[in-house]
Formats: sequence, C-alpha cells, structure tokens
Amino acid sequence: MAKYTKWIAGGLGWAFLGPIGGILGYVFGSMLENIPQENDLHTHSGDFNVSLLILAASVIKADKKILQSELDYVKSYFIRVFGQTAAAQYMQLLGDILKQDISVSDVCLQIKHYMEYESRLQLLHFLFGIAASDNDIDPREIDVIQTIAQLLDISVNDYVSIKAMFVKDIDGPYKILEVSLDATNDEVKKAYRMMAIKYHPDKVSHLGEDIQNSAKIKFQQLNEAYEKIKKQRGIK
Repeated sequence: MAKYTKWIAGGLGWAFLGPIGGILGYVFGSMLENIPQENDLHTHSGDFNVSLLILAASVIKADKKILQSELDYVKSYFIRVFGQTAAAQYMQLLGDILKQDISVSDVCLQIKHYMEYESRLQLLHFLFGIAASDNDIDPREIDVIQTIAQLLDISVNDYVSIKAMFVKDIDGPYKILEVSLDATNDEVKKAYRMMAIKYHPDKVSHLGEDIQNSAKIKFQQLNEAYEKIKKQRGIK
C-alpha cells in the first residue's frame, strides 16, 4: 500500500483538499496524513485523473450495475494514455472508489472551484464515453451526467454539444457545432471557428501531453461534424 499511495500522490495538488481528499483518505487510510499537501492549486494531471475516476464511478453505478464494458473503457483509456502499469494502479483506485457512497454535489463543487472550464469539458466528454461503451446509454446515466454538468457549471449549449457526439440523431452535427438547422452557411462557419478554439487540445496542454492527446478525440469529432454539414450543404 505504501508504494501505491506514494505513486498516486505524485502530481496531485488540490485533490488532497475538500471532499476529494476525504475520498482519497478513505482509500489510503492514515497514510494520507503523511503526504504533504501542495500549495500550488492549479489543476495537475493527477488532479484531473482522480476527479475523472470519482465521477466515472458515479456514472458506472447510475444504472445499479457495474458493467465490464464500462470498466474496460476506463482501463483502455489509462492504458492508452499512461501504459499498462499506471493503468493497473488507476483501476485499483477505481475499484476502491466504487465501494464508497460519494456525494457527487460536494465533489463537483470542489472540481468547479479549482478546475478550469476546458478541463471540465474534457471530463464530461469522458463520462459520456463511459455511458456509451456498451452501445446502450441508460437514461439514468444521462441523468447523472446532466446533473454533473450542471454542478460543474457547464453551459447548456456545451452539454448538448458533447452529448450529441455520443447520442446520435439527425441534427447531431448541428448540435455539436451549437447551431440550429436553419443556420446560414456563414453562421455555420463562424460557429465552427469558435468551437475549434474552445475545444482545441492546446486548452488542456497544462495537464500534460497524455491528456492533450486524449482531447484530440473530441476535437476530431468536432471536425467530423463540420465536414458532414459541409457535405450536406455543399459548402466549400
């Protein structure tokens, strides 16, 4: 446990504070008290990943069952981003978190206070990915994610945009770009430029190259939505 605790402590700043710190304290026991808290309250990669795991646990348990496909989705993310060894340790932490009753509102308030908006958008994108991992998004999972989005102070338009990347419908590409079906071609182009700035992977570069690479998936989905609209309308 000592080695595990020392590992997860690396790169964490504000995650040792507030309700998230309480959750980690439960997992690590008294050993957490011996880890000095950092004075730097900027979001670190460790803060992002621990927040991700805690919110992921809420989504995974939303339909009252823990599916292997959901666990595999989380594991594959960490393997892709950090490698097999780190992924195994993150999955061990997730297993411990899943055993707890977590106050989503308290955790989200801490995340909202310390984490910048662009990183919160990335969290929301990941949560939808978990819900969609079994190709059947349960309405209860949608409800939990929507509640999390509201608590994280994610705008309605941004929530609808990210949701449309996973819950497909005929006007999905328009929702992703946050425009209506009757928007003009110029409005579509302007919306794409604005969204490209908002979702550019460089917005989360401070979380490290690994998280930045993961953000490129969302950026790619934005580009694909724009290309679909351009093809439908014959926009050059």
